Amino acid sequence: MQQTSGLDAAFLFMETPNAPMHIASVGIFDPSTAPGGSVRFKRIIQTVMERAHVAPYLRQRLVEVPFNADFPYWVRDESFDPEFHIRHVALPKPGDWRQLCIQIARLHARTLDRARPLWELYVIEGLDNVAGIPPGCFALFAKIHHAAIDGASSQAIATALCDPTPEVRQIEGAEQWQADSVPSAFELTAMAIEHSVTRPLRYLEFLQESVPTWTKAIEAAISGALTLPPSVPRTRFNGTVSPHRVFEGVTFPLEKIKQIKNDAGGTVNDAVLAICAGALRKYLLEKDELPDISLVSMCPINVRDPSVAAVGGNQVVSMSVPLHTDIADPRERLQAICASTREAKEYTNAIGAKSMMAMADFIPMELGILGSRVAAEQGLANFVTPSFNTVITNVPGSPVPFYSNGAKHIRGWGLGPCADGNGLFHAVGSYCGELNIGVTCCRVMMPDPAHYAELLEESFAELEVASRKKAAPAKATSKRGARKAAHQPKAGPRKKPVGKTGGKRSVARGTT
Repeated sequence: MQQTSGLDAAFLFMETPNAPMHIASVGIFDPSTAPGGSVRFKRIIQTVMERAHVAPYLRQRLVEVPFNADFPYWVRDESFDPEFHIRHVALPKPGDWRQLCIQIARLHARTLDRARPLWELYVIEGLDNVAGIPPGCFALFAKIHHAAIDGASSQAIATALCDPTPEVRQIEGAEQWQADSVPSAFELTAMAIEHSVTRPLRYLEFLQESVPTWTKAIEAAISGALTLPPSVPRTRFNGTVSPHRVFEGVTFPLEKIKQIKNDAGGTVNDAVLAICAGALRKYLLEKDELPDISLVSMCPINVRDPSVAAVGGNQVVSMSVPLHTDIADPRERLQAICASTREAKEYTNAIGAKSMMAMADFIPMELGILGSRVAAEQGLANFVTPSFNTVITNVPGSPVPFYSNGAKHIRGWGLGPCADGNGLFHAVGSYCGELNIGVTCCRVMMPDPAHYAELLEESFAELEVASRKKAAPAKATSKRGARKAAHQPKAGPRKKPVGKTGGKRSVARGTT
C-alpha cells in the first residue's frame, strides 16, 4: 500500500465528469512483422500480464480516506481482471484516418472507473484506408490516470512492455503477485489524524528549506535580473470545457526540426513551440479572435531521476513560456520564443523544482476537492484570468524501432487532459527520426481539428522556408562558392496537405 503525493492527488480532485484527468497514447502497429503475420488479442493480454511487474499501477486501485481527510492510497486490487481493462474494437469500413481520430476522441472523453485500477488499453483494428499506413495495421490506445503516472514514466513503461526486435523477449524480475489487505475506515482515519499532527512540522521544515531560495528569487525579480511570468490573455480555449473531445495528429521529420532550431540557436522544444505558436496565431486570426498580447504556453519539465524512470507518480514542474503570437514574422517569433524559454528556465530554477513539487503536499485534500467542485459548478473559468492558454509538453521517445508481440510500431501520438481553463493540449513526442504532435481539445472550442492540423503543417513549412533563406547566403562565402550555389537546383514548392475526406490525407504529413 502506498499513499499518493500531493501532486498526484491534485489530478484526482481536479477531475470532473466533463474533465477526466487521464493521459493517453495511440500507437499504430504493423502485424506483418509478427510471426505468421498476425497478432492475436489473447496474446496481447498475456504479454501485458507477463510484464505487469514493470508497471505496478496496472494492478493498483485507489482507496479514499473517509471525508477526504487525507490523500488517498494505492492498494493492489484482489479483484483485478485484465480482460476488463484490455478491450477489442474495430473501425467500420473504410477504416480511414478520420474515423480513427473520432474513435480515439470518444474513448478519451470517458472517465476511468475509480473502483478499479485506473487504466484501459484498446486494440483498434480495421485501419485499412489510412494513407501512409499499410492496410491491416492495428492501433493500441492506452489511457492511464495522471494521478498514477506522468509522461516521462509512461514512456519508460511503454518501452519495457515492448521489444527491440520482432522476437518476444522474456522479462526477468517478475515477482509473485499478492493483493494488499484494504485498511478499514477506522485505520484510514487514524492514519489521517496522525498525518494532520505531523503535517505542520513538515511544513515548517519545508519553509525553512525553501524561504532562502524564494528570497533570492524575489530579490532577483526586483532588481530586474529575473523575468517574472507574463500576463495571459483570454482565448476560446480558456473557458469551461464540454464533455466532448477531438483528436488530431501530425508528423514532421526530426532532422528538419533540428535544422530550424539550429538556425535560431535554440532547442527542439523551442522549434516545437514556434510551430504551435504559428498555428495558433493563424487559427485565432481566422476566427478574428487573436489577442493583442502574446498567448502563453504551460510547459511541463521532467525532474525525474533517470534511475527511477519507470516508477509511477508525477515528478514534474511547469514553466510559462510566451508564444509571441503577436509577432507576424515566423523567424522573429522563433527567436523571441528562444529568448523567452531561457528566461522561463531561469525563473523555474530560481524558485526551485523541489519546492514547487513539495508545495502540493500541504494543500488539504478536502479543500482541494471543494475548491475544484465550486469552480466547476459556478463556471469560474469563464470569468477568472487564465494561468496559461495551452499546454505543450515534449517527451522524447525511442530513436530506434520497437515491437509489440512482433508487430512493428510505425508511428504514435500522445493525448492529454482538457480541463476548465485549459481546453487545448499539445502532446509532443519523437520516434525513429520523426517528431509527432498530438492535439487534444474540447470539441466546442475546436470543432475543426483537421484544419488546425493543416495550420500546424503550414507553420512548420514557414519556419523551414525561413531557415533555408538564412542558410542560403552562408554558402556563398566566396565567388566560387557563390557560383556553385547559383547552379544548385531550387527546391520545389511544398505540397499543400490534402484534406482527410475520402481517406486521402496522409498521417505522415510533412515527412516527404
